Order: sequence, then C-alpha cells, then structure tokens
Amino acid sequence: MNYQLTPGLDIAELVVWAFFLFFLALIIYLRREDRREGYPLEDDVTGRVESPGGFLSTALPKVFHQPFGMGDRIQPDPRDRDSMDLKARRVSPGNGSPLEPIGDPLAAGVGPGAYARRSDRPDVNMEGHPRIVPLRVQPDFFVAKQDGDPRGYTVVGGDRVVAGTVSDIWIDTADRMVRYIEVATTSGKSVLAPMFMASVDRKRRTIEVDALMGNQFAGAPATPANDQISRDEEERAMAYFGGGYLYANAARQEPWL
Repeated sequence: MNYQLTPGLDIAELVVWAFFLFFLALIIYLRREDRREGYPLEDDVTGRVESPGGFLSTALPKVFHQPFGMGDRIQPDPRDRDSMDLKARRVSPGNGSPLEPIGDPLAAGVGPGAYARRSDRPDVNMEGHPRIVPLRVQPDFFVAKQDGDPRGYTVVGGDRVVAGTVSDIWIDTADRMVRYIEVATTSGKSVLAPMFMASVDRKRRTIEVDALMGNQFAGAPATPANDQISRDEEERAMAYFGGGYLYANAARQEPWL
C-alpha cells in the first residue's frame, strides 16, 4: 500500500517532522518557563544586570491565583530582585569565585547557611490554617506513648555542652510529624531547632543537635511570638542550623584528607 502524499513526502516522514517540531517547541517552552525566578542574571564581579531581551531570555508574565485570600502573584516580577546585602566577600576576583563569610559565619547567609527570601506568610493546610504550630495550641494532637514526649529533655550541642531545655515541640498538622523542637536556651532566649537534625536519647532524656555547639544556640533566630512560623522564618532557622555543619568550629572547615 502506498502512503506517499507527494513523490517526495510520505506519512512516515511527516510524522518524524511533526515529532521534531513538537520536541523543539517543548524545549523552547521549558527554557522560557524556568526563567520565572532568578533572572535576569547578574555579573559576579561588576554586578551588572544582563539585558532581559531575547526570545529565550525571559518568560511571559503569568498570574498565579493564591488560595485563602492571599491575593495574586505575578511571575516573573522585577520587584522580587533580591537586594539582600550578603555578609561575605569573594576569595578571588575571578568570575565564579566562592564566598567566605564576614563576621558570624552562621548568620552570613552563604555556603550551607544560604537561604532564599520566601513569603512572610505561614505554610497552610487544606483548610487554610497554619500547618506548623506548637503542640500547646493543638489540644487534639498528642505524642504517642511509644515515642516518648521530648518536652523537658536537655538539649546539647555537638560538643556536649548544654544548650537548653525542650519547652515544646512544633508539629506539622498536615503530615502528622514533629518539625521543630522549641529550645529554651541557657541565655533565656527561645529558638526552634529542626527535628531532623536532632538525635534523641530517651534513657538519658537528652537531645543532641550536633549541627551547632552548645553556646551557639542563642544566636539562632528567635521563636516567633504568635505561635506560627512563616516560610521566611523557617528558611532562616534552617539556614542557621545547616550552616553549623561547616561553620560551627574551625575543624569542620578543614579538608578530610
């Protein structure tokens, strides 16, 4: 059976060309869509912002309708350009040179302690309520007897120095799990430490968070006073403790080999 449309074009060839054009259009679409945040780029050395012109350089603005009365958000939005002043300096003048922190490395916002600017609203569940809250405001939730209640446990750092005591736990009401432990530090400040960085010893009633040394907990972002935590506050808290795996002491910054 002859499937030729013309002497020089048959259906099989037409299908191949259709697939090629579809795949090319898909690549162009994806390359435009991945430029909704972080673009246009800046030069490492001069800080000059690259021109946003060009077919593949910038995505078309798109309106995202946020739920629960949080309004609309347009991306890309030039007002979102990060104006944060990094507490760091370049180790060499060349493009792509790494940054080293200035002052307190845990609060410099670079390396493993880097963070993105996020919304000042809390993450919400399907009903629109803040999903991460302290257990004290959720009477319908409790700690299973098989797990043990960590409230009252002593918190120590990677150097085994006492950092404080667990005053409460912050739970994820959507995923039914503990996200943070609220630590009343020895300095009197209350901070949130990520639960997945904690090692619980039920026999000794201690929790070790080896990301930091004991005296560094007081420098962590303070616990929010309104019994809810915004996404931006979460980002900063995680960055502070994450940065400790490199910057908590000088030994961690040395090569292993």
